[in-house]
Amino acid sequence: MSDHNPRQERILELVRQRGFVSIESLASLFAVTAQTIRRDINDLCEQGLLLRFHGGAGLPSSVENVAYDTRQVLMLEEKQRIAALVARHVPDHASLFINVGTTTEEVARALLEHQSLRVITNNLNVANILSGNPDFEVIVAGGLVRNRDRAIVGEAAIDLINQFVVDFAIIGISGIDADGALLDYDYREVRVAQAIMKNARKVFLVADHSKFSRSPMVRLGHISQIDALFTDRPVPAELAATFVEGGAEVHVSPSPVKSNSA
Repeated sequence: MSDHNPRQERILELVRQRGFVSIESLASLFAVTAQTIRRDINDLCEQGLLLRFHGGAGLPSSVENVAYDTRQVLMLEEKQRIAALVARHVPDHASLFINVGTTTEEVARALLEHQSLRVITNNLNVANILSGNPDFEVIVAGGLVRNRDRAIVGEAAIDLINQFVVDFAIIGISGIDADGALLDYDYREVRVAQAIMKNARKVFLVADHSKFSRSPMVRLGHISQIDALFTDRPVPAELAATFVEGGAEVHVSPSPVKSNSA
């Protein structure tokens, strides 16, 4: 499960404060066995929130993202709920940019029942998904195809995007810093995303709650440049005021209904 128990939430908080925590110190702090702490750390590592080190755990890399095939399954249910919520805010006959990311790919799937969308994307996965609806017009940016995730980056992609002004930009992100900075890993991808944001009337950011505990090294922009965040949990308290000051709406997807059946 992707939900964290209170101990795991506290472990994440401590790692963010200290950069590294040892299994021994955590076991002592929580008065549990080292084996219990290892299980917690394993769960958090599987979600891409921590990295295992000898004797403890630290923050994920600021220079390298989690592998694409891992990201496809991380927080998948949360991403699908976010995507369904975004789709309700996009009318038929709209024009959109959709950028790189596994969350934006879920948004593309959630939009398939819409009518007459016009979409420009630098994500071959998004183009493949949306081309399944013959009523859509899909334009793919040119440029270098990044083989690990089929993203298209480079000057040619930016040049194409700058030729359009669309109703909505739907962008994913790898991290949101405590000061509201939007952060990612690849400066070439970021430059395309910046062009997308600049040429859209409304910017929708899609990010599950794990993005609030990650700090990649490349600055994309600031939350004051977006119109709305779509996420799966309320924004952390330390960021809530920044969203209010930036004028960005926050939309939280409803939690799934738990079944009582076995």
